[in-house]
Amino acid sequence: MQPTATVLVYSDDSNTREQVRLATGRRPAPDVPVVEFVECATLAAVLEQLDRGGIDVCVLDGEAVPMGGMGLCRQIKDEVFDCPPVLLLIGRPQDAWLATWSRAESAVTLPVEPVEFAAALASLLRERAVLNA
Repeated sequence: MQPTATVLVYSDDSNTREQVRLATGRRPAPDVPVVEFVECATLAAVLEQLDRGGIDVCVLDGEAVPMGGMGLCRQIKDEVFDCPPVLLLIGRPQDAWLATWSRAESAVTLPVEPVEFAAALASLLRERAVLNA
């Protein structure tokens, strides 16, 4: 049986969640596990999934409404024990400083560019695997 990684994807926009799934494919790189997605469109759903545990990486949409991914990232970094690493989707490259403020481990711009996104996600999955080993 092949190991899997669980990636939470938060966005109120189903098209953004689809971009993330398509950019990832079955796995973002050959040396990381196959990815299973947990999609969330609301803050309540994200918090419920994180409370359940088992999430390896969170992908949060910084442009989500009404709760943006940057504010949500900062909140979960403060409130969730052993918070998974966060890949933040930002609207403009100039928003990278806000991603740093939110304590996200990585950020890529929207619309999702598949190669850049897959590389960032794979890097976070590798780091998580090392921490859990």
